[in-house]
Amino acid sequence: GGSRRSWGLLVTAGVGGTLVALYAVVTPFVTPALRKVCLPFVPATSTQIQNVLKMLENRSGSVVDIGSGDGRIVIAAAKRGFRAVGYELNPWLVWYSRYRAWRDGVHQNTKFYLSDLWKVSFAHYANVVVFGVPQMMPQLEKKLEEELECDARIIACRFPFPCWIPDHTTGEGIDTVWAYDLKRCRGCETKSLEITPETES
Repeated sequence: GGSRRSWGLLVTAGVGGTLVALYAVVTPFVTPALRKVCLPFVPATSTQIQNVLKMLENRSGSVVDIGSGDGRIVIAAAKRGFRAVGYELNPWLVWYSRYRAWRDGVHQNTKFYLSDLWKVSFAHYANVVVFGVPQMMPQLEKKLEEELECDARIIACRFPFPCWIPDHTTGEGIDTVWAYDLKRCRGCETKSLEITPETES
């Protein structure tokens, strides 16, 4: 029995070593692309996923996860019937996400892109999930405000956006999730009222 146990420990050490080696290889690629904002990969907790799903209740349209990591939010949304997309800069995590989606039987409703979020337009998504770091939030707030439609909902995990006031909040501590409905953030109602008379004439 004793030799078997030490073999198990060896295997574990081997896997840990491989992950460290992968990160050593991947980090140089990740850092410059994010304009010096390095996103550490921290997997979403199951509570956090539940909180995100709560914020997606009664919502329709597609879901995009910015910085989708190992794909767990995208996969959870797909299981709820959404068409869900993830953008991630780490090629290993994109590959792993696709494998997980296939394994969980939701690969038809999911897509994972290896992409720099600053070069992507999120204009056609109705629901946006963001796992960000504080340094990137002001820039991202501006980008989403310019690109998204009036009825979009943005769900922030771990860190809120600096200027917007959340419409809904759930969870506590690291599992806190903030939801912002763009309609209120931007004063879309007033904009559309100003435009209406011109289109009628």
